[in-house]
Amino acid sequence: MVEVLASARSSVPGPQEKARGLAVAPPGAFVIFGGGGDLTKRLLMPAIYNLACAGLLNDDFSIIVVDWAEMTDESLVAQFRESIDDFVNKRGTSAAVLQNDVWDHLTANISYLRGSFEEESTFAALNERLLGRNAVFYMAVAARFFGPIVDFLGESGLASEDNGVYRRVIIEKPFGADLVSAKALNARMLKSLDETQIYRIDHYLGKETVQNIMALRFSNGFFEPLWNRQNIDHIQITAAETVGVEKRGRFYEGTGAIRDMVPNHLMQLLSMTAMEAPTSFDADAVRDEKAKVLSAIQPVKLEDVVRGQYVSGSFGIGDEAEALRGYREEPDIAMGSQTETYAAMKLSIDNWRWAGVPFYLRTGKRLRKRKTEIAIHFKQAPYALFRDTPVDKLTPNIMVLHIQPTEGVTMQFSAKVPGPAVRLGGVRMKFDYSDWFSDGPSTGYETLIYDCLIGDQTLFQRADTIEGGWRIVQPALERAAAEHSPLCFYPAGLDGPREADELLARSGRRWLDLSR
Repeated sequence: MVEVLASARSSVPGPQEKARGLAVAPPGAFVIFGGGGDLTKRLLMPAIYNLACAGLLNDDFSIIVVDWAEMTDESLVAQFRESIDDFVNKRGTSAAVLQNDVWDHLTANISYLRGSFEEESTFAALNERLLGRNAVFYMAVAARFFGPIVDFLGESGLASEDNGVYRRVIIEKPFGADLVSAKALNARMLKSLDETQIYRIDHYLGKETVQNIMALRFSNGFFEPLWNRQNIDHIQITAAETVGVEKRGRFYEGTGAIRDMVPNHLMQLLSMTAMEAPTSFDADAVRDEKAKVLSAIQPVKLEDVVRGQYVSGSFGIGDEAEALRGYREEPDIAMGSQTETYAAMKLSIDNWRWAGVPFYLRTGKRLRKRKTEIAIHFKQAPYALFRDTPVDKLTPNIMVLHIQPTEGVTMQFSAKVPGPAVRLGGVRMKFDYSDWFSDGPSTGYETLIYDCLIGDQTLFQRADTIEGGWRIVQPALERAAAEHSPLCFYPAGLDGPREADELLARSGRRWLDLSR
């Protein structure tokens, strides 16, 4: 039985819990470029609403949406209301009901600015609305607009931090399409902004379990002594999706699973798992340690990469099975496309803690189950003691950090089966956040938005970590393109291509089953 003895929480509380010991964010404006899109409705507005419910937004907090569509303040607020109702009703609990007083106060300070992201007049009009106030600029736009928007922020003076005013920019992925473009975008941004103003967001880092990795490792005396090559056999990091490319076919064709997930999401999960203890929770102290991990990873060899693509298959059993079309049958996908929808790879970290411990990464679409997790596989205990008993094998010792769809930790180990004979059975201990903490529904963006408002860059990526992620995968991407590396195909609705299983089987290992 796990008992919560104390709750020294540093994360942002949910909508039903007022802030405890957290400072109210400074006054200012939250400017969303492309704010009429799906990201704002599904994730950003619910996150901002949750922050308002927690009492963490200043009374002088306003939202300015910049987009090109014909819209009014009233029609924009109506769209947001529809999305927030959907969020509360579908993702909430019986305790999570819309707090109309909070919502009314929030929406009274929402305004719409129609304009192009590539015209000077848009930024001149925005400057007039801000009137020298603090501002966060959120780029909820296609990557091709990142550079122009930053250029105009610099040229118009909107990026200037004078008289104690802060100006910060949050940028969504993809941050570059390869190492060269990532470096070019970093250099372009630094012409108009200081690195302290740039917040490269990765929503995975807003997940409680991801933040809890450091808490588990560095606040518990029984974990950290085991967290090394003497005790750990290998580590698996999985980001599996059941959905296909849906309406993103045109974008996905030029991206693929590796570019979409590995240099950013999976490398962040890896670096937090493998990093050394920082000297403090200061942003640069934490990010310095993550950067050291990435710098110690050898560029992945194409021989250690599996690129797959889903073909037609089914999801479910028997008469209730749903037919699923293949990737090349999806809208906006080229005939004979060579874009991978699945990637698995083996990485090595060449440092004192992890030398000889393989890190296996996998990500894919149209898989059997939606699941993001980090599985720590510990080395097997000696079998000699059980040689003359009915025990024929020992249960693998695995610690799994569940990130989505549920958040928690599972530990698997052996225990004696009751009875006169010595028999072992595999058992699991599981901790679920939802069992112990009563926070309402969240998007994962609450902590990240709040941290940006107060100027904490700890959970945001720095230029060197962005470039470090690309450096690791770039040689394999280039070789795959130059040599026309063949794809491995897998039926939609299963665990991926058999070649991914063979990647681990070479050393006598196997992936955790996605359906467990």
